[in-house]
Amino acid sequence: MPSGIVWLVIVVLVALLFDYINGFHDTANAIATSVSTKALTPQRAVMLAAVLNFIGALSGTAVAGTIGKGIVAPQDITQEVVVAGLIGAICWNIITWLSGIPSSSSHALIGGIVGAVVAGYGFGALIWAGLQKIILILILSPILGFTSGYLIMTILFFVFGRKSPVKVNEVFRRLQIFSASMMSFSHGSNDAQKSMGIITMALVSAGLITEFYVPLWVILACATAMALGTAAGGWRIIKTMGGKIFKLE
Repeated sequence: MPSGIVWLVIVVLVALLFDYINGFHDTANAIATSVSTKALTPQRAVMLAAVLNFIGALSGTAVAGTIGKGIVAPQDITQEVVVAGLIGAICWNIITWLSGIPSSSSHALIGGIVGAVVAGYGFGALIWAGLQKIILILILSPILGFTSGYLIMTILFFVFGRKSPVKVNEVFRRLQIFSASMMSFSHGSNDAQKSMGIITMALVSAGLITEFYVPLWVILACATAMALGTAAGGWRIIKTMGGKIFKLE
């Protein structure tokens, strides 16, 4: 069996692989509409997303703390469990990417980690208070997104309903560059931190750090992996998001 340090290295590599895949898998969420409406060329959109994902990943570590110590106590699990959870999440991301189906890497990662912990130690190993908060947010996110989108679109119809569609489309096509930028920054600030949390969890589990804090090298490594994955693009999902779910002008 591999030694503890070997397992730790495996965790780090697999977590960075997940971050890389997350980058090209979820790139479509931020830039698909901008590409489909020709607000940005595909190459410029991907590069913009890559840069802002990297910057976003450097913006903090609060999400890393929630993932790394809010689901299970790091000192109570082994590296094998962490690897199993990551591989489960990676497999699902690859399946949905090959199918061109947009899905959440966050859902995949949390589900993978929870499943691995339950398989290894049972439901009693989970920190239910923290997990309930995470699950609640995962459920509320699409509901709040739908509600906000509906309300904002209703207001925009009221304000611009009688304006020239050509002029309105031109204005909002340009605004999509801003929205794509903010989506990319938000993706980096949120999703890259999940891998930071997983790696830090493994460091605590291995006894290399005694309290939960995200080392600088972990932040930089995860930010870089996310940016590189984003730069690789996710053209299958971009095509689905940009033209197969709804018609854009």
